[in-house]
Amino acid sequence: MKEFLDIAIKAAKESGRIQTEHKNKIGEVRFKGEINLVTEVDLLCEKRIIEIILERFPTHSFLLEEGGEKDGQESGYKWIVDPLDGTTNYAHGFPAYCTSIALEIDGTVMVGVVFDPTRNECFTAERGKGAFLNGEKISVTRRENLIECLLATGFAYDVRKAVVDNIDNFTNFLKNCRAVRRAGSAAIDLCYVAAGRLDGFWEMKLNPWDTAAGYLMVEEAGGKVTCFDGTPYSIYTPDILASNGLVHNRMVEVL
Repeated sequence: MKEFLDIAIKAAKESGRIQTEHKNKIGEVRFKGEINLVTEVDLLCEKRIIEIILERFPTHSFLLEEGGEKDGQESGYKWIVDPLDGTTNYAHGFPAYCTSIALEIDGTVMVGVVFDPTRNECFTAERGKGAFLNGEKISVTRRENLIECLLATGFAYDVRKAVVDNIDNFTNFLKNCRAVRRAGSAAIDLCYVAAGRLDGFWEMKLNPWDTAAGYLMVEEAGGKVTCFDGTPYSIYTPDILASNGLVHNRMVEVL
């Protein structure tokens, strides 16, 4: 796995370099939906990530936020990439965005990297080997009471029109925990659970590229990840609940 991890780190940091270089000149901003943005930087980052990975692993496949699925000769090796998670933040100059890269091998996420260029923080995980921040091992919190917990969530791009919009969950958690944050990057939120900066995170209507790396990070840091009802989680499931494990059942009850 080390070779895969090293390439993922290289690609994520190169993507972060591009983000930093272009943050004051992001170029054209297009709309995938009414409030769902994509910038030229998203595309530049994705292109460079693909180049770096294919240079070393030319037969591997991809699942990309902007480019969709790209089948290689070895479909059992799939790189799942969000080149710029937090595009809306990036477009507004709000410093909460990152690159998320995961490698799924035969249906199991084995490697995850999330790089936040605004803080120069590189979160990494290998299945069975723990989670790390800039090379230092990280772990989830040990809080047992939800009222003492700091949580995070997000809202889907259809929040203005959808009947199921997560606002009821947001309200219910506000009344049952210490505080709730909404920073706008699911990948960063999951890494913060892994690093003990948050005690839990939930969100709905996410995609594999939003969660693949962060989900592995939480599990390898000793946390728990499920669907809202506590059943086993898959990155192809749109709803995710991640926690330190100790408050997980209580979060399921609130949801």
